[in-house]
Amino acid sequence: MTNPCIICVAITGSVPTKANNPAVPITVTEQIESTHEAFEAGASIAHCHVRDDEGKPTSDPERFARLKEGIEIHCPGMIVQLSTGGRSGAGHERGGMLSLRPDMASLSVGSNNFPTRVYENSPDLVDWLASEMVTYGVVPEIEAFDLSHIHQAVKMKADGRLPAPLYVQFVMGVKNAMPVDRDVFDYYVKTMARLAPDANWCAAGVGPGQVVVNEWAIAAGGHTRTGLEDNMRIDRNTLAPSNAALVKRAVDLCEKYERPVATWSQARDILGVPLRAA
Repeated sequence: MTNPCIICVAITGSVPTKANNPAVPITVTEQIESTHEAFEAGASIAHCHVRDDEGKPTSDPERFARLKEGIEIHCPGMIVQLSTGGRSGAGHERGGMLSLRPDMASLSVGSNNFPTRVYENSPDLVDWLASEMVTYGVVPEIEAFDLSHIHQAVKMKADGRLPAPLYVQFVMGVKNAMPVDRDVFDYYVKTMARLAPDANWCAAGVGPGQVVVNEWAIAAGGHTRTGLEDNMRIDRNTLAPSNAALVKRAVDLCEKYERPVATWSQARDILGVPLRAA
């Protein structure tokens, strides 16, 4: 294959702590340093959450602003993708940072089960988050935890609520949601080709499924996500020493399947993400 593979690094998330793995970056300074290492290793998108002074997830726009600014300074050209996920806040609070005009933001267009709770994304909230992204020129990344989420994203693009072309990420391996299943993965790919042939897609696996889904996505010609948000280990016995180490593992898979790793410039061209003026 000759099409470049975009590697996204999910640097922190809202659940992992240093008790899970000391390499997890919690403070904004740690996050910037870890993102820079991952950028140097080959990542062209940083998927970002922020934590408060106690290490708890928050949607605080000021912290997002500091993280965004630090990544833009130390990782010039890297795509900054802010999370509007539900662990860090409720309702419109989840989109309070979109006025910062990040390059991208994650968007879940439907609800699903998480390990101990319902990840609730009501139609009204989804429409509001999507409209805020349109208002501020933020490119959405659709996080598909279920087949219905792909269908909903296509519907939202058709009626103008989402810009074209779509960028959809398959999320597999969350407990009580979609498992890491090859037949399901293949059907997701076929569904994207059938319903949104102009779209790009990515895939992320959680826990031990991370490297499995990384390989499936790279081999199938898609893009992929890695990082300490989704997985604490290199293998069942070894904690991952850094986000950069997990990115390097994805880079090695790209070499195995003769996929060039996308530069930040190529990633922006592929996804239609303009480089904003300073």
